[in-house]
Amino acid sequence: MGTSTFAVGSLDALRTLLRDGPLTLREHADVAVVPTAAAFTGFTEAAVLTGAVFDECDVRVEALMVSDRAATNDQYLIDRLASADVVVLCDGSPLHARSVWRANAFGDAIDAASMLIAIGAVSSVLGEVMIDPRGGAPTTGLGFRKGAALCLASSDEQMLRTRSLLRDVPLVVLGPTGIVHHDGERWRVVAGDIVVTRGHDAVEL
Repeated sequence: MGTSTFAVGSLDALRTLLRDGPLTLREHADVAVVPTAAAFTGFTEAAVLTGAVFDECDVRVEALMVSDRAATNDQYLIDRLASADVVVLCDGSPLHARSVWRANAFGDAIDAASMLIAIGAVSSVLGEVMIDPRGGAPTTGLGFRKGAALCLASSDEQMLRTRSLLRDVPLVVLGPTGIVHHDGERWRVVAGDIVVTRGHDAVEL
């Protein structure tokens, strides 16, 4: 079975995706919300706010409260993630998410999700190359979805540095309204504020 992955720039973009976009959830779909990336910035709040976006959908939402690597050993949480129809990764620190999800069964279940939605900065962790938000340098991601590096916009100086260092991989910069989709093979732009470059040159996905 293939995978379908959406990266959205914000919770508002997720609302747009559910209301107007190409994502249609089946009745009573099982949605697992994973707030790992928000562990240091509002763990519970991120889970609640993300789950609330689905209030108008006829779905079941459960937050899987995995904040550190110890929690990734919980077989119940691994099984819940693996059985979910939709897995939603909350916004937050991609570096923390990478450290928690790397090389374990919980991370493998995220990778294997048939429908995955990543919100905001955490989308950066999906690629083979991710962007370190502390300085904009490319580093190693989890390699869950190939074909591009994703990040949110930062200062002009930092974006210049990122593009100077990242010449061989398309860079997808998600604005607050941006939505991109990965069909299991490649990324494509769906809607909103998206800038795609290779080095300093604008390109298409």
